[in-house]
Amino acid sequence: MQRWPTFIAAPLAVLAPASALASVYLSVEQAQQAIFPGATFVPASLTLTDEQAGAVARRSGVRVRVREQAVWRVPGAGWFIVDQVVGKHEFITYALGLDPSGAVRGIEIMEYRESYGHEVRNAAWRQQFLGKSAADPLRLDEDIRNISGATLSCRHVTDGVKRLLALHEIALRAR
Repeated sequence: MQRWPTFIAAPLAVLAPASALASVYLSVEQAQQAIFPGATFVPASLTLTDEQAGAVARRSGVRVRVREQAVWRVPGAGWFIVDQVVGKHEFITYALGLDPSGAVRGIEIMEYRESYGHEVRNAAWRQQFLGKSAADPLRLDEDIRNISGATLSCRHVTDGVKRLLALHEIALRAR
């Protein structure tokens, strides 16, 4: 096995990128109970058509990356959706609860894989989304506060919520 001299190995270690720290905070079931305590969840598979995906992208201004969406109907209470967005390099898995009218009831960060920006998990930041609907602009630095050092995570989670609100309007409201 080749050993690197200390004068070479030490600078290389400093220059190596920090590895992403994957943190799993909640399972699907835990996120469901956090947003809709005691509720019943009925799987409601959703695969967007080309027309629906285009309409969601136009309505939200956010590209639809995946056509299949993990969705559960919460009888009498709304919808529960699990989604992923890219933070800076890695995926952020989050859950969004919508009331029957399509307004945000709750948002939970389920898994965060980046080295920086985990502050999007803070309850105070996530509470900004409560009550927001597809009619709201959801613009970072305007109606949603940015977190210094977590700008990409803030932007992408905000865009993800905006996309899911449009998805509700286009594909779930009529169900």
